[in-house]
Amino acid sequence: MELITQWLGAINGIVWGVPMLIGLLGIGIFMQIRLSFLPIRKLGMGFRLLFQKNQQQGEGQISPFNALMTALSATIGTGNIAGVATAIVMGGPGALFWMWMTALVGMATKYSEAVLAVRFRETDKNGNYIGGPMYYIKNGLGKKWVWLGTLFAFFGSIAGFGIGNTVQANSVADVLQSNFGIEKTITAGILVILVGAVLIGGIKRISDVAGKLVPVMTVGYFGAGVIVLALNITMIPEAFVLIIKSAFTPVAAQGGFAGAAVWAAIRFGIARGVFSNEAGMGSAPIAHATAKTQNPIRQGLIAMLGTFIDTIIVCSVTGLTIVITGGWLTGQTGATLTAASFSSVLPGGNYVVAIALAIFAFTTILGWSFYGEKCIQYLLGSKAIVPFRIAWIIALPIGATQSLSFVWLLADTLNAMMAIPNLIAIALLSPVVYRLTKDHIRDVNAERMDIKTLIKTD
Repeated sequence: MELITQWLGAINGIVWGVPMLIGLLGIGIFMQIRLSFLPIRKLGMGFRLLFQKNQQQGEGQISPFNALMTALSATIGTGNIAGVATAIVMGGPGALFWMWMTALVGMATKYSEAVLAVRFRETDKNGNYIGGPMYYIKNGLGKKWVWLGTLFAFFGSIAGFGIGNTVQANSVADVLQSNFGIEKTITAGILVILVGAVLIGGIKRISDVAGKLVPVMTVGYFGAGVIVLALNITMIPEAFVLIIKSAFTPVAAQGGFAGAAVWAAIRFGIARGVFSNEAGMGSAPIAHATAKTQNPIRQGLIAMLGTFIDTIIVCSVTGLTIVITGGWLTGQTGATLTAASFSSVLPGGNYVVAIALAIFAFTTILGWSFYGEKCIQYLLGSKAIVPFRIAWIIALPIGATQSLSFVWLLADTLNAMMAIPNLIAIALLSPVVYRLTKDHIRDVNAERMDIKTLIKTD
């Protein structure tokens, strides 16, 4: 096992190396430029579309809002609480700046993924909408590229059991035991019952649960963070200066902080940013492909909100709290550091972090169950759905009660493997995204002109 771990570690270092980071940032920058920074310019429109009832009409299974919440359920999780803390400890405060940059370019990637997912989605034999990278590779690039979609589905189906199941179950069990004294076996049993009850209902029940839990918990966690920041409001400008300065200059060792070079800030900021918001990983478009929508562009504008909410809003609260309270100098890391930073200002803040982490991890289990299910369905057909759900539930108590250092490494490696086929597909299909966007803008402008003409005529 030790030899396998060493080999896997070497592979992990390669797949998460400079080429991958350049690929993730490069595709995002390329799409932002090609789209004339539309994802940033139309951020407000995305939020308006999200809450417009008439935008929930069209073909699909779930509302655009629930599609986004399902995607967010899988993205807002341990990365927003433990991942941000780890990035700052390893790369210094400047890592948060590079997380922001990853999100801004990642919005274009997430937009493109959702546009392609809706454009090339299919319906299965039960009439359910299915889509994602494997389908836009098959239907968009043609038969000679089918193998690439198969690779994505294979990596996704296995990676889900790590990053979306056992690792999350372990996080829930650990945080509930350390903060509330609940035995891990009890947590495991509760997870099996709750997750099993939701999975029986498929995507509609998953989206309903996500549509209720994700907004409430996100607002609750964000609210607690705002209180912490408000109580230290005079230190916020200084924190921003430190973050920006540290993004471009080395940070010396001080307190419990070992020091970090600029490359460390860039590397850990980008890696943890992508781990958190999953822009370019190809997971979120699987959820967005099921949305009731009138055209791909509208869902793309909604989908890109996921990256903004996850990183610019939620991760920023975590990161700023850690920097302002000086928690990054204590030598602590992960969720423990985030909890300590909150509780140093807000009495009982560690319990807020614990509850948030538990619920975020639970919803991540639900979101990733759907991703893995669709990957397995692509590979083996609808007959594989029930066996997959059973295996998914069986894996939960294993994850909740066992040490997962190897699983973390395997899942992280396979997560990168998922991104490779997806990034290739986005690059090759970028003309489709551009054409659909251009046609949509032309149609919207024509509609506005018609309305103006009618008004003048009247």
